[in-house]
Amino acid sequence: MPLQRRLPKRGFRSPFKKRYSLIHVGDLNRFPKDAVVEPDLLFQSGLTKKGEAIKLLSDGELEHPLTIHVHRVSKAALKKIEDAAGRVEVITS
Repeated sequence: MPLQRRLPKRGFRSPFKKRYSLIHVGDLNRFPKDAVVEPDLLFQSGLTKKGEAIKLLSDGELEHPLTIHVHRVSKAALKKIEDAAGRVEVITS
């Protein structure tokens, strides 16, 4: 049997790939009105893992204004936050 058929087939996983914790807009309703939501606060509330970048997605509705600090945000999520009179600040690091 040829060597390429005898060897196990495994994929490649890049050690440099940036991993994101996905947060939905509806998950942010647990924070009080006009709060500043930062990555440390999201970690303490159990929504993210320590050391992972955060991406905000648009599933759900926001009921009150918040200021949110995340690494990436989708266009639809940004629109929902701004419609609720909130702000999104993108962290660059």
